[in-house]
Amino acid sequence: AGRAAGKMAAGGAAEAQARFGHSVKGLLTEKVTSCGTDVIALTKQVLKGSRSAELLGQAARNMVLQEDAILHSEDSLRKMAIITTHLQYQ
Repeated sequence: AGRAAGKMAAGGAAEAQARFGHSVKGLLTEKVTSCGTDVIALTKQVLKGSRSAELLGQAARNMVLQEDAILHSEDSLRKMAIITTHLQYQ
């Protein structure tokens, strides 16, 4: 009877171990899937950030170009004012 009980206990332990292994595999699969989803979300965020940085850089370059155009216009207006003043004296 002792041997039979020992075999039953061993069989029960093996079954419990198999169930435990199965649940661990399930948890690991779940974690891997979750990590994969997180990596995809992170990649999208990085790409969005990169695109934002690119757009900001473009906006900065455009502002510099606008500033140059404004300074050039200001210089031209100043020169025209001087010419107008000279013409009024004549």
